[in-house]
Amino acid sequence: MEKIDYNSPAFLKNFLESRGLSMQKKFGQNFLVNGDARKKLIDALDISENSTVWEVGPGLGCMTDEILKRGAKITAFEIDRGFSEILQELFGKNSSFSLVQGDVLKTWLSEKEAKGVPDRFFSNLPYNIAATVIADMISHDVRFDKCVVTVQKEVAQRITAPCGSEDYSSFSVLCQWAYNVTPLADLGGGNFWPRPNVDSRSVLMVKRNDFPRCEDPALFMKLLRAMFLQRRKTLKNNLSGFAPLAGRVDQVLSEADIDPSVRAERLSLEEMLHLCDCCSRILKN
Repeated sequence: MEKIDYNSPAFLKNFLESRGLSMQKKFGQNFLVNGDARKKLIDALDISENSTVWEVGPGLGCMTDEILKRGAKITAFEIDRGFSEILQELFGKNSSFSLVQGDVLKTWLSEKEAKGVPDRFFSNLPYNIAATVIADMISHDVRFDKCVVTVQKEVAQRITAPCGSEDYSSFSVLCQWAYNVTPLADLGGGNFWPRPNVDSRSVLMVKRNDFPRCEDPALFMKLLRAMFLQRRKTLKNNLSGFAPLAGRVDQVLSEADIDPSVRAERLSLEEMLHLCDCCSRILKN
């Protein structure tokens, strides 16, 4: 196969047409055609010859190629059959490359059960599934030493949002519970082909060593969903519908020293973890 020019939209367009392929909007396909940006993101992933990497949505392999050049072993998850065939042609003979074809939301868990959790996670995540992929993995207690994800800017703002901000949500808390999160780079539409109608942001997520910092992580995730169930409601009102605390919401909030009239978006991660431990003790008793 001819060498692919990952920096040239014209080349990529012609290459796909020569294979009878096209970009599919339903899969959120946009190739990062800025070579300097690609290098910066891979540098942030901090991989070595001993690293193992999951990559979601490799497309035609511009990032895959760079990761393999650095000596890492990579498992790529690709939903597009045409792209999967090209990836196999490009990298299939490399023993450090393996491909999982299909919807990552339906395949990642079985891959994890078969081969374990890798060191690194990398993706230019399709905008329509970005938050779901990240949240699902954390909810299944799957955390990577380092993740570099490029997502729609609004999703990135939710990942890194501080307590009390407009973007602070249960998703923010979930991400910051599992990882230390840092914005890496903003990428305007011109960095991609086809050019998306939204801006993107790359985020570095580094595994927290103090995880989970609560007595019952499963209860914390359920409690988190309940606290943010209706954003405009008070914490007491939202928790009143949380079945495990039926009739004991006032007692829990009092023990946790939390104002019942506060909204969840005003509670820090530490306050939520403390609340969860109070819940856990009361439920055990």
